[in-house]
Amino acid sequence: MEKTSTRTPGQTVDQNQRIRICLKAFDHRLIDVSTEEIVDTAKRTGAQVRGPIPLPTRKERYTVLISPFVNKDARDQYEIRTHKRLLDIVEPTEKTVDALMKLDLASGVDVQISVPRSA
Repeated sequence: MEKTSTRTPGQTVDQNQRIRICLKAFDHRLIDVSTEEIVDTAKRTGAQVRGPIPLPTRKERYTVLISPFVNKDARDQYEIRTHKRLLDIVEPTEKTVDALMKLDLASGVDVQISVPRSA
């Protein structure tokens, strides 16, 4: 028997397919606004969304000597926090994929999109 594809434009791309989106940013306000935009876009196009799941914040601390010669006790400490969020879009439609491609997010947010293989 031969399978024929009778998919309509609003139908899902694949039955078990999902899109995983990982967001990273130094500012938690930017990442929260970006996740809300992605969630609203996905729900508006008819897909189900799991998340946003806040992942642990990575804190990098740096200690710098202030004095160029002596006074080792004089130091400054700096910290960079990297905030992360994880989104799963379950059963995305073709409209969802098109809308996510056209979405314009803030410049301080790093977006990684992956489509994990389902078993």
